[in-house]
Amino acid sequence: MNRPLAIHGATIVTGDDAGTLYGDGALLVDNGRIAALGPAADLLARHAAAEQIDARGRVILPGFANTHTHLPRVVARGIYEDLSPSHTPPFTGGLAPLPLPALSDDEERLMATLGALEAIRSGTTLLLEEGAHLERYAGALADTGLRLVLCERAWDRARASVGQPGPFEQDTALAESGLARIRELHARWHGRVDGRVSVGVAAWAPDLCSPELLGRVRKLQDELDTIATIHLSQIWGEVAAIREQRGVTPVEYAARCGLLSPRLIAAHCRCMSGEEEVTLGAAGAVVAVNPAIAARRGLAARIDALERAGCLITLGTDNMAEDMVEVVRTAMLMERVRRADGRRPTPEQALTWATRNGYRALGVPDGGWLAPGNRADFIVVDFRRAHLTPALRPVACFVHQGQAGDVESVMVDGRWLMRDRHVLTLDEPAIVAEAERVARAAWARLFAERPDLMPPPGFVL
Repeated sequence: MNRPLAIHGATIVTGDDAGTLYGDGALLVDNGRIAALGPAADLLARHAAAEQIDARGRVILPGFANTHTHLPRVVARGIYEDLSPSHTPPFTGGLAPLPLPALSDDEERLMATLGALEAIRSGTTLLLEEGAHLERYAGALADTGLRLVLCERAWDRARASVGQPGPFEQDTALAESGLARIRELHARWHGRVDGRVSVGVAAWAPDLCSPELLGRVRKLQDELDTIATIHLSQIWGEVAAIREQRGVTPVEYAARCGLLSPRLIAAHCRCMSGEEEVTLGAAGAVVAVNPAIAARRGLAARIDALERAGCLITLGTDNMAEDMVEVVRTAMLMERVRRADGRRPTPEQALTWATRNGYRALGVPDGGWLAPGNRADFIVVDFRRAHLTPALRPVACFVHQGQAGDVESVMVDGRWLMRDRHVLTLDEPAIVAEAERVARAAWARLFAERPDLMPPPGFVL
């Protein structure tokens, strides 16, 4: 049996309700849990037999929970960020004028693993992955050591994309296929690897799902007793499409179909009215705000309004990047600009959105903050850096000035995924080299097969 591990000499940010900090603290890990934490001198005296790690100059924080991402889409890094659709009519549908290049199962698995690698390096310990055919890379993600919620998606609008105007062509075969994939993924992966992997249900987007399908997704959610997620009010083209198809707003449509609940994670929520925010909050729904991709699209969710309405605010990365350090800062700064308030939200509030709120939303109530008995999911940040010195207010320093590269070590369930900046669960050099080769080849194939497509400015193969 492994000895308990005592990490001492660090500043410990507990993330609890009182905002407790220990300036010269220690944290004891035993059997995948936090066994004790507090002042270093007291803890070490009581646990002298524990293995010890001297962490002076570091800060220990709860790990990040990314409540909305699509890992394989790192293949579009540097491309889709600058190709957002118009926010005004006429809408043409889709999130970019370029399609994603086709990838084989092995290539998609590789790109998902690259995304997971970046997530670990950025301090993520828990993430929700949403997409189609997740079984292609679920095993690879489980092997990374991350805590996971896998949400397989269903939809039944044929030959259309998000925000696509025109009639709704319903395809029952699409619906049956999606629901079957959800059931199969749940049967195979829910509760696996000592409960570190769970499986939820997903409806892709309101304008891609019929009322019948949304009702069946909710019924399946109740049957499997799990969480659900949906892209909601993501772009203005989606809002226009739902009004054209159903005569209501996306939130009203989701409410009529019975989808709203405290166990629904609604991603984005940045193109909606005050009345929709109230409806969403009254249901107690979770909102996965994706501020970095929203800023790149020139949009912003109204976090304060959503939170005051009753929504639980969490944070996600969405597409092309997995850097939750950037996400936390962007959420805080965008919301300050939107409110014209230079003090609120505070760094502590933004950190709570990204940690404790995310863990709660994803069904892990004993994680997301550091307390005896909670899961040993945390990160160690090196504050011996010019941009983090002096560290008089460690949370504020990290949220305002921190970088992903400051994350030195990452632990999940008492297991190091990264130690001293070395990722232990993945072959980083091999993954990075192969992903570069695969992505270049995939985009080259796309433009060779589709000469009608124009590469974006600055594109180099």
